[in-house]
This record gives sequence, C-alpha cells and structure tokens, in this order.
Amino acid sequence: MWLVFKYVSFLFLLIIVLVALLFGAVYIGIFGPLPTKSDLEAIKNEESSLILASDGTLIGKVFAQNRTNISWEEVPNHLVNALVSTEDKRYFTHQGVDGRSYVRVFVKSILLGDRSAGGGSTLSQQLIKNLYGRDHHSFLSMPVNKIRESIIATRLEEVYSKEDILLLYFNSVPFGEDVYGIEVAANRYFGKHASQLNIQESAVLVGLLKANTYYSPRLHPENALNRRNQILALMEGEGYLTQNQTDSLREIPLGLKYSNLQIDAPAGYFVHQVKKQAQEILSTLKDQNQEFDLEKDGLRVYTTLNFDLQKMAEAAVKKQLTAMQPLLDKQLKLSKAREIWLKTQPDSIKKPAANSKPHPMEIVTSDGIKTQEMSHVDSLWYYTRLLQAAVLITDPVSGEVLTWIGGNNFRFLPYDQVLAKRQAASTFKPIMYTAALEEGYTPCTYLDNVQKTYEEYEGWSPENYDHTSSEDTRVALWYALANSMNLPTVDLYFKVGHEALLNLCNRLDIDIPSRETPSLALGTAGLSLLDMVKVYSTFANKGKYTEEFNIIQKIEDANGLVLWQQPDVKTRQAINPEITDELTAMLQTAVNSGTGTRLRTTYGLQSDLAGKTGTAQNYTDAWFMAFTPNLVVGVRVGASDPSIHFVNGLGSGSSLALPIAGATLQGIERNSKLRAEYLVPFRIYTDSSSVCPAFREAGVEGFFNRLFGKDVSADQEKEQTLKKKEGKDDKPRSKVGRFFDRLFKGKKK
Repeated sequence: MWLVFKYVSFLFLLIIVLVALLFGAVYIGIFGPLPTKSDLEAIKNEESSLILASDGTLIGKVFAQNRTNISWEEVPNHLVNALVSTEDKRYFTHQGVDGRSYVRVFVKSILLGDRSAGGGSTLSQQLIKNLYGRDHHSFLSMPVNKIRESIIATRLEEVYSKEDILLLYFNSVPFGEDVYGIEVAANRYFGKHASQLNIQESAVLVGLLKANTYYSPRLHPENALNRRNQILALMEGEGYLTQNQTDSLREIPLGLKYSNLQIDAPAGYFVHQVKKQAQEILSTLKDQNQEFDLEKDGLRVYTTLNFDLQKMAEAAVKKQLTAMQPLLDKQLKLSKAREIWLKTQPDSIKKPAANSKPHPMEIVTSDGIKTQEMSHVDSLWYYTRLLQAAVLITDPVSGEVLTWIGGNNFRFLPYDQVLAKRQAASTFKPIMYTAALEEGYTPCTYLDNVQKTYEEYEGWSPENYDHTSSEDTRVALWYALANSMNLPTVDLYFKVGHEALLNLCNRLDIDIPSRETPSLALGTAGLSLLDMVKVYSTFANKGKYTEEFNIIQKIEDANGLVLWQQPDVKTRQAINPEITDELTAMLQTAVNSGTGTRLRTTYGLQSDLAGKTGTAQNYTDAWFMAFTPNLVVGVRVGASDPSIHFVNGLGSGSSLALPIAGATLQGIERNSKLRAEYLVPFRIYTDSSSVCPAFREAGVEGFFNRLFGKDVSADQEKEQTLKKKEGKDDKPRSKVGRFFDRLFKGKKK
C-alpha cells in the first residue's frame, strides 16, 4: 500500500513539475510571444462600416468581420445575467482564472469522463481566445493554449474592469453566419438594437454561443427554444429570476424577426455604388495622410437614398412584375421560345445529362428567394425569360439620387440594369424636339405624316405605332411629340439636320454616331437609364446639366467626426431655359392627353407632371420617364436577353413601365410630406396644346411642298422665331401676303 502511495505521489509531483515547466516555457515566450499590458490596453475590435439612408435607416455594411461596437450603457442587465449564469458563475469574484472550475473539469470531465460537466474557461479566457485565436503545437496544443489564455486573462483583469471585459466580450464574440458582437446578432435575429432586447431574447442569443449552428433560431428553432429555457432556469438558479418569472417566460415563443442585409439587401445595387464611391473618396483622403479602412474602422456613410421612396418603388416593381411575368410566360410558351433559345446554346449546356437532372436550388421570385427543384438548363432558361425592372429617381436640383433599383436581386443578379445600354426608344424623342426648338422651330411647326421608304438608308421604312399616315394632313410639332408619332419625328430630323442633334447630344454627354442616321430620331441609340435620367433632369432643371449625381452626403469616423462632406453639385447650362419650358409644356401634354394619360386615368394623379413613354423595336424594352421641377422618375423594364419580349402592346412603355412610375408617384402624392417636397408645380407659362390645332390640311401648302421639295411653312415659322429672338419681328402680314411669302420664299436668294 505504501508503495502504491509512493508511486502515485511521485507521479503527481512529476505532473506538477511538468506543468510548471510548461507554464514557464509559455510565460517566457518559447511557444510564441504573449501580449503585454500595453498591447492589451490597445485592443480595438474591427468594426463594420455602416451605410445609411438619408433618414438614418441601415441599408448596408462593409466589413472584414460583421461587427458593430456598442457602449456599456447599451448592454441590458439581464443580458449580463444570462451570460454570467451560463458561462461563468463566479465571474465577478475571480481574477481571470477560476481554480474551482479547473478542479471540476479535472475530476468530472477527465477522471469520470462526464462530457456534460462543462468547460473550465472563464469569460476572460474565452475573450482572449476570440481575440487572439489558438496556435497549433502538435500534441501540446491544448495545454499550451490553455496556459497561454490563463496568463493573458490574468493580465487582462489587471488592465480592465469587469464591465470593460464584458463589453469587449459582447462586442467580439461570434454568433455564427459571419455575425460578430451582440449588436449585430440582435439586429440579425430580432430586428432591434441590443439595448432593446428583452430577457428571453437575451437568453436565445447567449444560447447561441455554445453551438452557433445547432442552436440557431433560424435553422433549428426547437433546439434554440430548449436552450433558451435551460438558460432561463440557470438564471433562476443564480437568483436573477423568480420561479414565476421563469415559468412565464418559458411559455413565450421565440419571436424571431430574422433579417440579413447580405442576403436581402433593401437597396443592394445602390449600396454597391456607394461602396465603390466611398473607397474612391477614402483613397483621396489617404493622399492627404488620412488613412481609413472601410472594412475595419466602423465608418458611417450617410447617403442620399430616400428610404420611403425606395420602398414605394420596390413595391411598385414587385406588383407590376408579378402581374406581367405570367403574361409573358404564356406568350413565350405559345411561340415555343424556349425551344428556339435552346438551339442557340452551346453543346456543353444542351447535351450533358447532368444539366437535365433536377436538384434543389435557390431562385429569385417576385416573393423573394425560394428553393425549388430545377435542372441546370431549367435555371438558365428561368433567368433568361425573367423580366427585370430598373428604376432611378433623382432630385434634379440637388443632383441627389433618391431611389436606385438595378434589378430583381443584387446577390443573384448583380448586373445593374440602371447602367445597361439598351435602345432608348421614344424617350429619346424629346432630345430630337429640343434640337428643333433650338434651331428655331416652334410647337406650332407642322410636320409631314407620310410614310416613306428611304432607299439611301437600306430601304428603311418607318411607321407610326398605330400604322396610320396621311398625305393630306400635317401634324403640329407639339402633338407629334405628345403622341409619340414616328413619321413626323423623322420628318423633323431631316428638317433640323444631324449636326444640330449631334451638337445637343454632345452637350448632354449622349454618345450617338457622327454620321447621319435618321433612325436616331426614334431612339435606336443604346443608352442607359442613368443617361436618360440625366437628360430629363436637365429638362426639369431648366437646362442645367448635372455632371455627376450625388449618392453620398458625408462620411464620418466611428466617433462621429466628419471626414468628408459632399460638395455642391456641379452643373452647366446645356440648354436655354426658354427651350426647356417649351419642351416641358409639350411633355405635360403627353401626360394630360397623350401617351402618358394613364397617370391621370388609372392612377388618378392630380399633380403637375411631364412625361414620355418609350417602346423599343419589337417590344424588347419598355421605358417611361416622368418629372416635376423637383423630381425625375425613370423606369425601364425588359428581360436580360433582348430576344425575350412581348409580341404585342403588353410590352409597350405605357403598359409595362408606366405602371411602376404611376404607383410610385401615387404613393408620393398620398404622402403629404413627400408631395410637398417633390410634386411641386411647374414654373412655366405656356401650354402647347392651346397654341394651335393638332392638324392642318396640307392643301395648296402640300402641293408647293412637293413642288419645291421643302417645308415652306416650317421655314417661315423658323425665320419668324429667330427674328423674334433677335428683336427683328416683322409687322403682321395679310393672308394674301403670307400666301405669297410662302409661295415665293424658296426662290429668294
């Protein structure tokens, strides 16, 4: 017996010596240097930079680790109680290492093999593990890392108060799903700040710490509920809750309100643009010896986005696409569009059997992200035939972007439709008509409405949308624009000339061919929604062109110090204000009695509005532009592949794009604050529809037009307008005099 005792004592002493030697080796840094007290004092958690809407709503984050730090005042007492009861009951009495816990681990876990006995690490040691991680040292990894954490934890307790250590813990601990810190976890699972958590919610989040996935309230709600109730019982055992409180809280459901900005970003396309611009701004600050890291320094990026307008537009898009996608699918099915599409795909897609085998996959639907059984080929076709809407809303005076929707879902469909170049269709026509007004033509200039074949342009033969034409009746310029007539617009192009149109487009930063191309007048140029909104902002702002739209108001550091402030918007006078007033009046007529009347009839809008529809060739894209002096709304709808489209008027601008603008404007008009800010009256004093009749008989005028090959009426009006501008207006002439003026004017040189 004595011999056994002797050997056991020797073995015990040997273990103590070995542990002491190992402790000494770790302490002096043989297994790597230990942080000093100075290093511990300098601890700073990486923090996500927040991207905020103009009203302070969080719309995005940029991070290496998804973390938002909070202060001690924002930590609820019951959250502390839940954590201490569960993870470290003697936290407030030990100095970083709990000897009693180590004895419990040695006896129960090691000697008796009880895995449910719990670990021996204190909260201070867990914090060190989170901050510094663990290194690999072969078979000595576990004892070396435990000793290392114990030494550093003891130093930590000498540097920080108990409250400071808990705050560091709450701000650094991982909760799974790339979530770090209690503030982000509270927002992710309950849609609130950490300071707003109730007792049972705090227990759920503390429960996550044991196993992030197994106790996830999103993935395994039953496990999370059981774990929460265990923690409530532990809080009762420590005297933080009464039995009645515990029994009552056990009956409450989880109350999960899950949100993930990385999966369901409220303005993903806009946030992406903000990230890019913010990085560019910070790089300029770096050149001024101010270095900041957008991913780690907890910056606050305040943007121009109006969150209310963004949500209105998103709701309008969802409603419209939900209604129109089934109608397109029906047409595609009747035309066997999928079979035609599949023939154009490479053999690598058509042949392998793996592409035809259905399997679960996440897809974008009008109701969000859903999981559906689908083959690879099915998924390719699914997204090919998917309608997408782009919406861009700006303040033309400040140059601020208020709403930016670049597609159906940024995570799944990251290509931004706001920037996509597509045929601008009839939304381009106001540019053509502006060029005409600049050349001296007026809303009362009369244009030919005759269908012609232009052999010199590859036999091009344009038509009106309704296929009508007339050799006997001419159309007033204002009416042709308001009703988006093609034939008079082509006639106007040849009257005005390509150089005048090219000159105007250059001033508006619109890229068009330098050679004569009459189809440009009908909108065949490939332009983005961003391009067109800039053009219409120029119309709305009395000819002032905005060089760059503003998307960031200011950037602050984590302490609220302003690092960068948006300077005043840069504008230049691209068009004479009198010209834009005339054009605006004609585009008001387009809304009141032309192609945009659905804004009045269907959506009941009463505010002053100007607008223009656009329907690309073969209905590949539908456009609608609307504006007031303080607001520009641009919408384009179409599939990613232009070969996928409606085959009838359902794909027109008034049917497919206008309803999105209409529903959004309706929401603005019903909101007194937004209505007062954005739907203000026009400050112009002309009404193109009352100046002259829409039609005029060609009669003798038509004869001489054909005889001399030129528009004498239009030329006369142009000359009179130019004389008025120069102050040389002639006295009124008699009817006979005006007749002979028209008759012989072409021969006077």
